[in-house]
Amino acid sequence: MPSAAQVIEVDGREVKVTNPAKVVFPELGITKLELVQYYLAVADGALRGVAGRPMVLKRFVKGIEEEAFFQKRAPANRPPYVGVAELKYASGRSAEEAVVSDAAGLAWAINVGCVDLNPHPLRDDDLVHPDELRIDLDPMPGVPWSQIVDVALVVRSVLEDHGLVGWPKTSGSRGMHINVRIARDWTFRELRTAAETVSREVELRAPEIATAKWWKEERGAKVFTDFNQNAYDRTVASVWSVRPTPDARVSLPLTWDEVPACDPLLYTMSVAVERFSDGDPWLGMDAAVGSLDALLARAEELGPAEKPPKGTGGRTMTMPLIEIARAKTKAEALEGLERWKSRHGAVFALLEPADVLLDGMRGSSSLWYRIRLNLQHVPEAQRPPQEPLEVDYDPWAGKTWPGRP
Repeated sequence: MPSAAQVIEVDGREVKVTNPAKVVFPELGITKLELVQYYLAVADGALRGVAGRPMVLKRFVKGIEEEAFFQKRAPANRPPYVGVAELKYASGRSAEEAVVSDAAGLAWAINVGCVDLNPHPLRDDDLVHPDELRIDLDPMPGVPWSQIVDVALVVRSVLEDHGLVGWPKTSGSRGMHINVRIARDWTFRELRTAAETVSREVELRAPEIATAKWWKEERGAKVFTDFNQNAYDRTVASVWSVRPTPDARVSLPLTWDEVPACDPLLYTMSVAVERFSDGDPWLGMDAAVGSLDALLARAEELGPAEKPPKGTGGRTMTMPLIEIARAKTKAEALEGLERWKSRHGAVFALLEPADVLLDGMRGSSSLWYRIRLNLQHVPEAQRPPQEPLEVDYDPWAGKTWPGRP
């Protein structure tokens, strides 16, 4: 039965926390109220990542063991201290997204079911020009943490060589994020070109450990320096955000001196609060505003990025891929993979970790999951054919779009 609502005072504002005893992290017993209290304890740091930025509400209304849904439109019954900014998308749709600017706004976001905070790389007073470049270091399965660290240090070098300051943080999941403050002088197209140039330059400098390959099956056991987050419609978990992991890990800001020896498994909520009390490593970020000119000049020198090959009916596959499952939840997708393995155990034993491609795909309001297998390490005569999917979920069933039949 829901617990009685509790009203807390945050910097002179009253914030109602509904069902404060609701358990959000079952393994640790962390409640909604305790999660609110965490964000208030690190509010100045968390606001450095989200204040004044339109934000997609990623709501875990049933706790982290259930899939979140993504809410672009701010609730109509939001309090007066939560603003909105209207973002217009290529689909023709628009959404008034929530904008928080103070600690009370953080508490409100957690009360409506958010665990991590996911802002856009722009401010609500200029929805055309981004002010942040984001590099997401995304490791392929089997890649050790030490390799991610090595790639992060290469990213730092590339940024510095182009007059920019990178600010590292653990993602709170499997990778690392490096954010860069930039002047609001460039378009999103230019931002993405600059980010892609970082990725290409990192690959040129460290081709054994890093990749800029677009298609996942072509990356191998490397770290993808993901530039795709630098788009108008993309959001990334912000600094000091608690991630929906069983151990309540935090996307923790670091100094570059700390990066070589950092261990993301240690950075949980309690550790983060203690860390924040010692100072915020990103305190000087807003004063380190840089220019994209050097990266864009380097992009001209490199020439157009390699485009993935396309055939007459779609892209030409360069790897022997088969698809196993399309599922509403990760658990259902993995169950489908287990069924496939029970029939093809000898084949699965030949696969390397990076050959198992598990993708969280964006649906209309939540993620869905796809599993594919790259059979590149299986002798051609032993490769099983594409079979009916173990799970065949259609995330777009019943959906309609403006101007489409």
